[in-house]
Amino acid sequence: MSQYHDEIALKRTKLAFIWTRILNTPFWALFMMLKFILCKDLHATELQVTVFIILGPLVSILSVYWSSTIIERRDRLLSNVILANILKHTPFLLFPFVDNPWFFVFAAAVFTMFHRSSVPAWMEILKLNLPKHSREQIFSNGTSISFLGDGIFCFVLGWLLDGYHESWRWIFPVTALISVLSVYFQTRIPIMLDSKEIAKEKISFKDQAIAPWKSAWQLVQLRPDFVNFQIGFMVLGGGGLMIMQPALPTFFMGTLQLSYKELAIALTLCKGIGCALTSSSWAKWINKVDIYRFSSLVTIIGCLFPLCLVASQFHLAWLYLAYGVYGVMQAGSELGWNMSGPIFSKEEESSAFSSCNVLLVGLRGAIFPALGGALVVIFNPSAVILFGGFFCFLATFKLLRESKKAETLSVVARL
Repeated sequence: MSQYHDEIALKRTKLAFIWTRILNTPFWALFMMLKFILCKDLHATELQVTVFIILGPLVSILSVYWSSTIIERRDRLLSNVILANILKHTPFLLFPFVDNPWFFVFAAAVFTMFHRSSVPAWMEILKLNLPKHSREQIFSNGTSISFLGDGIFCFVLGWLLDGYHESWRWIFPVTALISVLSVYFQTRIPIMLDSKEIAKEKISFKDQAIAPWKSAWQLVQLRPDFVNFQIGFMVLGGGGLMIMQPALPTFFMGTLQLSYKELAIALTLCKGIGCALTSSSWAKWINKVDIYRFSSLVTIIGCLFPLCLVASQFHLAWLYLAYGVYGVMQAGSELGWNMSGPIFSKEEESSAFSSCNVLLVGLRGAIFPALGGALVVIFNPSAVILFGGFFCFLATFKLLRESKKAETLSVVARL
């Protein structure tokens, strides 16, 4: 009976994860264009664009309250994923009827918050229902499918956005409804429940408010190895990429003067090709080396992205190469960020680790995009982009150093 359940759980979980990625692809391909739509069609101010960029990661702080409800509560895993899926797409149904740029900023923040808040639940579901040897491969397959789908849709989206004025107003709600169809597959995922987990006592509002921070602080105190990973990969590496973001709209629309089609090819097709070509290799490599060495390759590739991007001022081919490189990096980054919780937790529940990841994304978002926005006012966009690349270089140095320390400790432990 247990073996039969394991086989059903594996099949349905894999199917749900893959179909969630497939059905979300059209919406995600368009969502990546939203900040440029804000600039070009809605004539958003620099303040509105900066707030758009800052709120993306900043709302992750709020998302941990949603995800914290699943810690040691398997009975809430599916409802967490399903409700988040519905709620994150709801504001986009109103796009045909709203003109105020602030509403679009709000919609993006809602999407990002619920998108991130479902990550710990998804990772715990994968850990419960998938064998360890296939978990990373299935995740990378889903990522590859998603990015390849983005590449397919880029030509259609670019043609529609350039050829039909404000066609995105109707494409957003249609693609949002397509994404929500994945709920059907998610409801079929079986979860083995523990009666002890269901019978949890109620806690006060105050305790609920501090619970994510308390859990993260306890984790920080107990696991310095996880803290060092966060500093290298999340703070320095991710921070470098966040510094660049406020400079990109001005760089693309002002310096390069790109059309929607050129943007779509770079942001979706080239990035999708880079991701699809390397995701399987990333999945194999993560099981062969420690998480620090794995992540150091991600961040050193992150250093190449801004160099190619700045070179695109001389020839547009560099822009497409830059996003091909970005796709390679993101394939590894997605795998490392999402799987770091299960990797560091080992036999423990992974939700606390994944929630800590999400919380740090929010804290990082409160600092680095604002820093990038301030630098754009003082310096030109190219200088800000290169400054972000320098942070990725520091991240590589930090992670390689931690990898050597971990290797030394492992050798000592075997003696």
